[in-house]
Amino acid sequence: MNDLENSEIRQKEKDLRFRQECRLKSRREIGVVFKEGRVSSCFGAKLFVLKNNVGHNRIAFTFSRKFGNAVKRNRCRRVGRETYRHLQHDIKQGFDLALLVYPVGKDTFSNRMEQLRQLFSNAQLL
Repeated sequence: MNDLENSEIRQKEKDLRFRQECRLKSRREIGVVFKEGRVSSCFGAKLFVLKNNVGHNRIAFTFSRKFGNAVKRNRCRRVGRETYRHLQHDIKQGFDLALLVYPVGKDTFSNRMEQLRQLFSNAQLL
C-alpha cells in the first residue's frame, strides 16, 4: 500500500472512534436525561432520549443496581460502546442518550447490536 491509501484508511478509522465529546459523563447531565427524556424499551434495556443543543449525540451507559460485579459491568459497557460506534452514523444527531441495561442473557456483540437497533428504531432515531 502506498502512503495515500494508508492515510485514507487512518481517516476512516478516526471517523469511527468513540470520541470523548460523544460521552455523557456528569451525574447531573445523566440525571436530566433520565428525568426529562422520553423512554423506549425492549427486553433487557431502556433508552432515554433528550434533544440537546450540541449538534451531535452524547451517550451514557448505565446499569441496574443488581447488574453483576465490576468485571461484568465493564464488559457490558465496552460491548455497548462498540455497538454504538458501529451504529452512530445511522442515527439522527442532536440527542443526549442514556442506555439502561438489565442483566439478562448473554452479553454478546450480536445481541447488543440487535437490542440497540430495536431501541433506536422504537425511538425513531434511525
